[in-house]
Amino acid sequence: MPNLAFIDARFPDPALAKDQIATRLKAHLRILIAARHALNAKHTPDALRWLDEKERITLPLHERQVIERRAELISRRHIAATGLAHLKAEDAKKLEVLRNGVRLARVATEHQADELASALHVEFPWMGPATETVWQAMRRSVHSGDRGFRLPPILLDGPPGIGKSAWARTLGDLLTVPTTVYEATNENASFGLVGSQRSWGTANPGRLINTILTHRVGNPVIVVDEVEKSGSAMSSNGQTYRLTDALLPLLEPASARRWSCPYFEVKFDMSYVIWVLTSNDYRRLPEPLLSRCPPIRLSALSRDDLVSFAQREGARRGLLETSIEVITDALGQFEHPGQITLRSVQRMLERGASLEAQACMLH
Repeated sequence: MPNLAFIDARFPDPALAKDQIATRLKAHLRILIAARHALNAKHTPDALRWLDEKERITLPLHERQVIERRAELISRRHIAATGLAHLKAEDAKKLEVLRNGVRLARVATEHQADELASALHVEFPWMGPATETVWQAMRRSVHSGDRGFRLPPILLDGPPGIGKSAWARTLGDLLTVPTTVYEATNENASFGLVGSQRSWGTANPGRLINTILTHRVGNPVIVVDEVEKSGSAMSSNGQTYRLTDALLPLLEPASARRWSCPYFEVKFDMSYVIWVLTSNDYRRLPEPLLSRCPPIRLSALSRDDLVSFAQREGARRGLLETSIEVITDALGQFEHPGQITLRSVQRMLERGASLEAQACMLH
């Protein structure tokens, strides 16, 4: 994987730490003192003694104090120039993993793009419009020679239970990048995803930056599930924090390249992050967000979709053919396929596996 200089800051050079600078300055001063004594002794054996024993020269107290002050000043100015001087030691240490940048997953050839899209389509044939979008983005990324795979933010809109989040997780698996699913209905406003200011009592960096710090991959798949149901919070000074507002600069390539983290107060390059938003009704979303990721409309699952999913997933779990047949027969009994979701099928498969395990124990 190629590397990306992810953080807009420089890390302190260990050689410019106060103690390291002071040690070098003292060593240099001893050389100067030894050279002066040797010059006074001219070419006598005493001159060689001064040069050989320069490390044993005791520096005057006032010289040591001057060196300590100068080393402190140089080190402080160096740290201030890094852009990290405002951070506490523990927070600066968290960012240390970014010293050598982060890795980027990439799609190297059109053939690889075709294979990845095909594998995704086999697993989720009913998600064709979404898979088509990803496939075209992969091929564009190859043609552009991008350092890493870039996917414009997408919004999957459709009935609940058709596998929108599962599709996104599978995309992450195929690209071999980490995937984080953020349940917008369970989180308060934007804090859980993008973080909050360090001045807040419950401040934290947010799951977005934590995902990248943990895995050191610059284009993870970040899923915001049911984004239209996200809430908001109001601070004591009347400022409102909405998830959809916090997402806007992250979904715009130009601003995402220099996104400022509320917690660390440092800029990061989020332009490679793969955003997959899901909704059940995109009409509830604000226009600025829709303009950045137009909805990809998805339909409810057909009976054939459910049956093929049960057959594939049942075989993957090692279920007996008879168990899979019972499940697929049960699926055929539903008058309206929209009454059952992928979660329901997965529960049926889990039940089948449990019954098989019980039967084995009895025998």
